[in-house]
Amino acid sequence: MKTIEQRLRDIRIVPVIAINDVAQAVPLAKVLVENGLPCAEVTFRTEAAAESIRLMREAYPELLIGAGTVLSREQVDTAIDAGVDFIVSPGLNPTTVKYCQQRGVTIVPGVNNPSLVEQAMEMGLKTLKFFPAEPSGGVAMLKALTAVYPVNFMPTGGVSPANVESYLALKSVVACGGTWMVSTDKMDKGDWDGIAELVRAIGSR
Repeated sequence: MKTIEQRLRDIRIVPVIAINDVAQAVPLAKVLVENGLPCAEVTFRTEAAAESIRLMREAYPELLIGAGTVLSREQVDTAIDAGVDFIVSPGLNPTTVKYCQQRGVTIVPGVNNPSLVEQAMEMGLKTLKFFPAEPSGGVAMLKALTAVYPVNFMPTGGVSPANVESYLALKSVVACGGTWMVSTDKMDKGDWDGIAELVRAIGSR
């Protein structure tokens, strides 16, 4: 059975999604799976997140689902109960990390400097979110970090079609998180064909 890191390396690009309406969850999952990008990081920035994850998991068991913007133990419990495969947090909160480890769920916390990378390594973590990627120095900063530390990264924040290949070219990058193919605007309009077109473009890059 593949690890979360191996599955992320296979997928390479993780759609980071803010779902406003649970009715969007299954149609979105359908578009992702049928167009070659069977992965979603559903952020806990909206009240619809947990139920959306539950519905996506029920409809598409093969979908790799992460819960993003997880900030507390309570949200960890909610995400696990909804059926997530992994947890993502914007920063490195030792309490949240240790709780995820206790619960046996993979967490990919956010870091953007050497001190945070070392703290993460001290807790046994090897795959980290580089966030916010572009404001934190982008590819140049990642190169500097990976020259020193034996860890892997999932850059998120400012990643776009214009720069994603530069990130993916780094051996330390397991995948990139991005929002451009799953904009809230398109989901709210029900533009599933438009989202499908953007998702297919990722697979053909």
